[in-house]
Amino acid sequence: MTSQLRLAQVDEASASQKVAEFFRKSAGEWRSQRRYYTLPDGETKEMVSYITIRFLEPGCDELRKLAELHQLSDPDILTCGAEVSWESRDSVSQKKQSKGATMFGVAGSTLYRDRGFATTKPVTAEYYFLEPETMCLRTEYNGSVFEEQLKLIGDKYRTRQTIISRAGEQQMIGQYLEKRVE
Repeated sequence: MTSQLRLAQVDEASASQKVAEFFRKSAGEWRSQRRYYTLPDGETKEMVSYITIRFLEPGCDELRKLAELHQLSDPDILTCGAEVSWESRDSVSQKKQSKGATMFGVAGSTLYRDRGFATTKPVTAEYYFLEPETMCLRTEYNGSVFEEQLKLIGDKYRTRQTIISRAGEQQMIGQYLEKRVE
């Protein structure tokens, strides 16, 4: 039993290190070209977003507030995090689509967010790494499942894909190519 506990602690520490490194490498300014496919008809919408990602150190005020929002017993349980802000425009009309910010914090294999994709309420996601540069997330709420894969490609690019399902059927696929703004 003790060796299993030690293994779990090592795995948790390793996961915390991987996610911290991923968030650190993601920090900065990004231009995101986005394409959303509505299923099953395949209607396509293209957008451009400008994203700012800021790494959050353990014990910072933002992570403490996030822990409080999720009613976690220890305000310093979140080992790291990221603050992401964005502004999106329609690629064709240039009409503003959305503007906002969200915060992420990590404890164990759980990613805590101050809001979800389609809700302003706090949500959690389970995360794992396919490899050090590829983070996968699974978030569930309000009968929907959001599966996301983020991949760092060198220092200047990221790809992302989001699949949104409801009642076991895929509703939308979002694909993103993000380039670091110098």
